[in-house]
Amino acid sequence: MEGLRKLLGNSFSLLLNRLTQSITTFILVASIARILGAYELGQYMLAFSYYYVFMTLASQGFKTLFTRELARNPTETSSYLISGTFLQFLFSITGYGVLAFVVYLLPYNQDTSIVCYVIGLAIIPFSLSNVTESIFQAQEKMHLIAVSTIPVYILRVVVMIWAMNQKHDISIVSAIMVASECLVFLIQWCFITQFIQYKWQLDWKFMWDTTKASGAFIVIEGISVLGYRLQVFILSLLGGELLVGLYGAVTQLMQPFQIISHSLVLAVFPKMTKAIDSGKDSQRQITQITIEILLIVALPLVVGLAFIGKDLLILLYHDPSFAEAEFALNVFTLGLIAASFTAPLSYLLVANGFEKVNLWQVFITTILDFLISIVLVPHYKLNGTAVTVIFTDFVALFIYVYEVYRRLFSLQLWSTIYRPLIVSFLMIPVFLILQKFSLNIIWTMVISTFSYFLFVGILVIYTVYHSNDEWAKLLLKRK
Repeated sequence: MEGLRKLLGNSFSLLLNRLTQSITTFILVASIARILGAYELGQYMLAFSYYYVFMTLASQGFKTLFTRELARNPTETSSYLISGTFLQFLFSITGYGVLAFVVYLLPYNQDTSIVCYVIGLAIIPFSLSNVTESIFQAQEKMHLIAVSTIPVYILRVVVMIWAMNQKHDISIVSAIMVASECLVFLIQWCFITQFIQYKWQLDWKFMWDTTKASGAFIVIEGISVLGYRLQVFILSLLGGELLVGLYGAVTQLMQPFQIISHSLVLAVFPKMTKAIDSGKDSQRQITQITIEILLIVALPLVVGLAFIGKDLLILLYHDPSFAEAEFALNVFTLGLIAASFTAPLSYLLVANGFEKVNLWQVFITTILDFLISIVLVPHYKLNGTAVTVIFTDFVALFIYVYEVYRRLFSLQLWSTIYRPLIVSFLMIPVFLILQKFSLNIIWTMVISTFSYFLFVGILVIYTVYHSNDEWAKLLLKRK
């Protein structure tokens, strides 16, 4: 019972931390757009993308390695704390130097370059806090991560909004972010010194062995994050900061689905792994139910944004210029359909030991992303970016479906998609009726959301009591 309580507490802490990050990020993006404008939002999104890529290269591979090794060898915690922190400091300094050099070589305006230099400094404190967080995770004290980060994230966004309202520019806002990451590291170091005995001694052999061992993790994390952020860099060079701002505004609307997808798949992953011993039918059932749940969220969202996407952009960002991103938004939402399949299938492959497929998928789609973007973005700007992203999303979907079929089993497609399709088709007349009454966007969202939950509730009740398929078996088993 104690172990279960600890597991649930740690899972809740990480989920709460992620939710806080996502919500505060969304509030910050909307606030920058409302107070400073799309151009400044583009500067911030571009600078954050450079920070995110080089931070990942400098630290995320180490974090994965540290967490695994510390869980296996808790007696080595002191070495990881002191020597690991020093090693992370060296890599983070190097990462920031490379970031500054790359930005210096590229043809950005001086004010944009300054924002990149400032936000890039956050690589150092964030990388250092990765060591402390690895220790917290390895010792199953994840609540300390939440305690040290969530109040700072909330305070940070409040101070940033205050600074913007005081007419400070985006470089000052960026400096506040760096200061907040320093504060997180200091708080975590104070926590860790309460239960870790350490010596101020560097172990050079440990640092060399750790550097060699981290190579594979750095490559995997690096390729993944570069593929995720590539469009921002291409758009900034071929379209400018304004288009990056519009791109960032659109992609932020995908955040709620991404949070749901990430949380659901992580929750299901242990069950996927255990189902290997039960046979392929059990794995297929779990995978298809996960895909179906995600599609029940994704497909109605695609329908809804097709009707109210333009008004929603203007409402959130308080600027009619964001309406220019309406077509791109509608195209981007199609990626939610692909993501409903790719997220569960990628974890399914990992559960069965086929993680190399994920690496090849990222490698292939990143190359395609780059090649198609340099053709479409100069001519079609943000719309070209949207088409490129959707094309590569569905290429990834094809790769995953094919590899699952080749290595494991075929998906029973109709039984997976027909309920999401029912909910989606029921939502269309709701939006048509609301459109006819010309209600404002707030009332449209309230009524359509209520209708959505009503349809889903009715469908679940019908499935449980009148059907003998996988959903009914799963839900009745849980009762």
